[in-house]
Amino acid sequence: MTTIKFLEIAWEWYPSVVIGCALLMLGYLVVTHFTWSRRTLYFALGNLAMLLTLCGPLDVLGDDYLFSAHMLEHLSLELVVAPLLLLGMSFEFIRRALAVPWLARVERVLGAPLTAWGLGIGVLWAWHLPVLYNAALADERIHIFQHLTFLVSATIFWWPVLAPAGYRRLSTLPAIIYLYLGAIANSVLGALLTFAPLGYYPQYLHPEDTIGVLSLIRNNWGLDPRGDQQLGGLFMWVIGGAIFLWALLTVYARWYRGNEGWYRSAELSGAG
Repeated sequence: MTTIKFLEIAWEWYPSVVIGCALLMLGYLVVTHFTWSRRTLYFALGNLAMLLTLCGPLDVLGDDYLFSAHMLEHLSLELVVAPLLLLGMSFEFIRRALAVPWLARVERVLGAPLTAWGLGIGVLWAWHLPVLYNAALADERIHIFQHLTFLVSATIFWWPVLAPAGYRRLSTLPAIIYLYLGAIANSVLGALLTFAPLGYYPQYLHPEDTIGVLSLIRNNWGLDPRGDQQLGGLFMWVIGGAIFLWALLTVYARWYRGNEGWYRSAELSGAG
């Protein structure tokens, strides 16, 4: 099998995922009265990223063959899909959602920064404990629950940083501390996975070659179990760190634009 051939056949269009993504996008468009904006693009990209992540080659490889592919899948759900969906939510969209009393109560509890940070990082670490990680690989129901908790906890984690202004969004310095500590927690986990001994995730030591791709992985891609595990840890360490760095720079740029506007107003006032 070639890489091109694998990319052609490695798609599993799970009805629950396809229907779920379609309903999510339709619901968003209904609430926003089918108006198109930059936020609509963000939400659509997040929805598409979720669909491709859960139904594409990453899912096939991560389920049966490669720890590194599974790490990319988790990173996509937590650090790409969740932020994009939040960036797609306007002030008006959130206002309507939080007009529902029980949603407002949930937001007051889960939107608190300490709670959001603890849930996001706690779920990330917990699912990489061998007992839970291996249980998810062995039972599809647990695996689905794992992905759902990644999405929900990641959305909660990013809420204090990416929520529309006026809804629990942290100011600049607290947001930088929040993200910096998140980056450290993510990097430490990535480092532990990179240097951990083999055997914690036995699924990937001798995978059952259900679609005949193992020879391609071992011979053409040059990935043995040791290299695969190290690559997975590095993905979390380096790629995850880069996304956190992007978020930190975004917070700084948001502060700079606001500060620059104040400075220019003051300068013009003084000149007058």
